[in-house]
Amino acid sequence: MATSVPRRSMLIAAFSTIVEWYDFTLYLYMAPILAKVFFEGSEDSTLATLGVFAVSYILRPVGGAVLGTIGDRIGRRRVLLISMTIMAVAMFLTGLIPAGAALLMFLLRCAMGFSVGGEYSGVLVMLVESADRHRRGFVASLASGASEVGALLASGVATLVVLLVPGDQLYVWGWRIPFFVGAALALLTLLMRTTVSETPAFERALASGALPANPLKDVLVNQRLALWRTFAVSALGSVTYYVAVTYVPTYLTTVAGIPEARALTLSTVAAVAVIVVTPFIGLWSDRVGRRPMLIGLTVAFIVLPLPMFGLMAGGGTAQVLIGALVLAAGAGAVSAAAAACIPEQFATAGRMSGMALGYTMATAAFGGLSPFVADLLIKVTGWDLSPGLLVVVVAIGLLPVLVRLPETANRDLTDLAVRQPA
Repeated sequence: MATSVPRRSMLIAAFSTIVEWYDFTLYLYMAPILAKVFFEGSEDSTLATLGVFAVSYILRPVGGAVLGTIGDRIGRRRVLLISMTIMAVAMFLTGLIPAGAALLMFLLRCAMGFSVGGEYSGVLVMLVESADRHRRGFVASLASGASEVGALLASGVATLVVLLVPGDQLYVWGWRIPFFVGAALALLTLLMRTTVSETPAFERALASGALPANPLKDVLVNQRLALWRTFAVSALGSVTYYVAVTYVPTYLTTVAGIPEARALTLSTVAAVAVIVVTPFIGLWSDRVGRRPMLIGLTVAFIVLPLPMFGLMAGGGTAQVLIGALVLAAGAGAVSAAAAACIPEQFATAGRMSGMALGYTMATAAFGGLSPFVADLLIKVTGWDLSPGLLVVVVAIGLLPVLVRLPETANRDLTDLAVRQPA
């Protein structure tokens, strides 16, 4: 059935994911600098900075449960307004806190973690419920690609600040600039979201009285298998993205000994590769299906991480570029293939609650923790390739679940309207 949602609303929804990815990618790209600002550059300062990032992710499932329930009861559109408001305020306040105020940084990261708990989930649900069923993969992949635009923007802004702010001034006031840029971007996105329409699928479900009083409970009782599948697909996307993309600048700086500006520049090039890949993967998933795409990509991440991290550890420009490009393109492909697949696992009643909970639990366990664990593994084992092994182990563990994944490409959403208990 064709969508009645204006294309403008769908484009705003898709490209508004830029802000979320700008923020958390910025934090990881700036980790070596923030470590000196808030933890005085001590021996374990980078680990402490990544620890703040990891612990704040615990709030993602909480935000997912709260905002997902709101989205399933009063609408997807309102959740997108609430989450973006919190993000705009949190990023603005981050730019104001004094150096050394690690606790304030942690609290603001927790606020960000809570808000994004319903952010990406709300966008994907809105797009999947609005798009023609034969183009859901492509349309949802636009949100995935836009998120990489956010990562690219974060990398570009961070690189410019590092290059242009002189000497110690970077650690006095220069580090604040990227967060103020993010706050302005969030405010602009919030204003545009006020014009977005609600999805036809939700409006039909609301008019029919089919929505449960407690959507989260309904998912836990009647859609448990969908919740587990969502967790597995999201875990694959999280560990590949957070280790193979966002942790790479820190890896290049601390392991390969590459200067911060050069590491960020190489990461910017890798982000461009991801943006180019995503729409083609989305189109391909509409043609060949979500399941074979995800299985093939999982196998690739069993084979590729160790040799690619080996190339990057060598420190040569060509080696680093090849390793970073291959890993980034692969991670972007996983995100694009998963974008429509995850919300398609659920019935309309509970779709946002289920996706938000399953997705955020996976990102908390395999996303926020992954850079911290990757850095810790290097320190404990002394093996520079251990981040690659982390990705390989997770991919092997998830493969049996993805092999049993039901194919949802091109199915009408009404086929998913009947709740199917595990």
